[in-house]
Amino acid sequence: MVVRRGAVLMAVAAMTCLVAAGCGTRQSPVAAPHHHPHHHPAVVASAPAAPTTFLVASTHGDIPGSPAPGAPQNQMVPATWYGYPTILPVINTVPSWVEVRLAQRPNGSTTWVPQSDVTLSVTPFHLVLNLSTEHLVVYKDGQEIMNFPAGIGTPSDPTVTGNYFVTMTVAPPDPGYGPFVLVTSAHSDSITDWAASGDAIIAIHGPITSYDDSRIGATGAAISHGCIRLHDADLAQLSVIPAGTPLDIVSGQV
Repeated sequence: MVVRRGAVLMAVAAMTCLVAAGCGTRQSPVAAPHHHPHHHPAVVASAPAAPTTFLVASTHGDIPGSPAPGAPQNQMVPATWYGYPTILPVINTVPSWVEVRLAQRPNGSTTWVPQSDVTLSVTPFHLVLNLSTEHLVVYKDGQEIMNFPAGIGTPSDPTVTGNYFVTMTVAPPDPGYGPFVLVTSAHSDSITDWAASGDAIIAIHGPITSYDDSRIGATGAAISHGCIRLHDADLAQLSVIPAGTPLDIVSGQV
């Protein structure tokens, strides 16, 4: 289900802020070079491997955001998100500037910030939710280390696709949510105001009920209002996932 904004606020108020890491850039395939038929064939360069670590930026307080490197400021990136430090995936860099993903609506929001206003670090983790297979795959250093069946959104309240990230880990609002909740930067497209909370944030959490737990089973199921539900034992293994970790939600072949 979609996490209630108020529930997140109550949870984070009782917890210590976590400092963590996040997402990086992907490279484009290298085109095959042309060669003359009377010459020995040139070696065709293969597509570079996917990144094994991801660059993230921790802000130095509230910082200005711009639509392009060096452009006038058009927004303010807040120092915290629901009381937790703002730690954002870096998706592009130029000298003295970095482009980062944002946690706020609309989905897919990005901005450029001065590199001097952030501290850069890396994370080895990467999450991929495949809506077609209904499984959440966890990568570390480019290698698959976990693969879990997941409860995903129903056709009426689908889980949104796109490139997102984990924004924070919070205490569960009740035991049905499992040992903790991983809040993400994704927002429901079908629900804009869940239970008069002011937002509808997608999160990774427990199955809510034993019935839904059985429906997830070993294959996954479309049972939620957009959130990503896991068996409690599987969710517990995600305690190593820091804020800023990239989450790609895809549909079909990866």
